[in-house]
Amino acid sequence: MFIAQKIAAQIKGDRSIWMAVLLLCFIGILAVYSTAGALTWQGQAASTTSYLLSHVFHVVMALLVVYVSHRVHYRRYQQIGRVLLVISVPLLVLALAVGKSVNDASRWLDIPFLPFGFQPSDLAKLALIVYVADVLTQKQEYITSFKDAFLPIIIPVIVICGLIAPANLSTALILFFTCLILMFVGRVALKYIGLLILLGLVTLAVLIAVGRYEPEVVRVDTWISRVNTFLHDENGGYQVEQAKIAIARGGWLGTGPGNSISRNYLPYSQNDFIFPIICEEYGLLGGFFVLSLYVLLLWRATALVTRSPKRFGAFLAIGLALLIVVQALANIAVSVHLVPTTGLTLPFISKGGTSLLFNALAAGMILSVSRYLEKLDTAVKS
Repeated sequence: MFIAQKIAAQIKGDRSIWMAVLLLCFIGILAVYSTAGALTWQGQAASTTSYLLSHVFHVVMALLVVYVSHRVHYRRYQQIGRVLLVISVPLLVLALAVGKSVNDASRWLDIPFLPFGFQPSDLAKLALIVYVADVLTQKQEYITSFKDAFLPIIIPVIVICGLIAPANLSTALILFFTCLILMFVGRVALKYIGLLILLGLVTLAVLIAVGRYEPEVVRVDTWISRVNTFLHDENGGYQVEQAKIAIARGGWLGTGPGNSISRNYLPYSQNDFIFPIICEEYGLLGGFFVLSLYVLLLWRATALVTRSPKRFGAFLAIGLALLIVVQALANIAVSVHLVPTTGLTLPFISKGGTSLLFNALAAGMILSVSRYLEKLDTAVKS
C-alpha cells in the first residue's frame, strides 16, 4: 500500500490522460490475449502464455516510458527536436534502401547487437511534430512571407512525409494531415497551407510515377489495389468483410472475453484488425468505450492548449494528441469500411513493441506539458 501511494505521488499531469492511457493498455492486454490462441494454433506464436507475456512486457516498458518522459520538462524536447529530425532523414532513406520487408514493405531496421528492430517512421513522426511546434513557436509572429513558411515548415514536412510514403502511405497521410492542422492552429496564412497541400499532391504524383518503374521501392500496386477494392467491392475485401462479421456478431453487449470466433479467420487480428475483436467480445458498447477514451485524450490535450502560457507546449500537446487519435480513428474506419485498408495499428492496444513505445513517448510528452501547468497553477495559488 505504501509503495502504491509513493508511486501515485510521483505521477503528475492530467489524471484523465493517465486514465485513458492505462485503460487502453489494459484493454489491449485482454484483446491481444484473446487473439493469442488463434495465432498459436496457426503457428504464428510459440504459445499463448509466451505471446501474452511478451505483450505485457512491452506494455510495462511503455508505461515506464510514459512515466520517465512525463518527468522531463517539455522544453527539453524542443531543444532536441531539430536533431531528431536530422537523424530521421538518413534512417528513413536507409530503411527504404536496406530495410527489412514486413508485409511487402521495407520499413524496419534491425538494431545492431539487439534481437529486435524499429520503424524509423515512428521516430520521424514524433521528430516532425516537435520540430513544427518549435518553428511555429519561434516564427509565429512573422510567418507572413514565402521564405518564412516555405523553407522552415513546408520543405521538412514534404521531405519526411515523402520518405515515409513509399513504404507506408497511410502513416504519411496522417502525419501530413496533423501538420496541416498544426499550421492552421499556428495561424499560418491559408495560402501557404494551400501550397503545402499542392506540393503534397505533386509529391504523391511523383511517387506514383516512380512506383511504375520501381515497384519494390514504392508500393503503388498495393495502393491501387486497396483503393479499387474499397470502391468496387461492396464487402471491402476479405479482411474488412470478416471485420464487419465480427462487429455484427458482437451486437450491443458482445460474446464475452475470449469468445471471439472471428479471430480464427481475420488476418492481423492482433494488430491492424484488433478493434473488430474488441467489438465482437465486448459489443458495440465496448467499441464505443474504446472510442471515447481516444476522444477523452484529445479533449484533455485540447484543454492544455487553452491553459498553456507557452506556445510550444500548446502546439506540442495538440500535435501529438492529434497524431495518436487520428491514427486510432483511421484504424477504426478501416474496420467499418469507411476508408481503404491500411497498415495502421490501434494505438496502445495493438500488438507491437516499437509502436507501443513511441506512442507512450508521445503520451509522456503531452503529460509533461500538463505537469508543467500543474506546477504553474500551484505556484500561482501559493
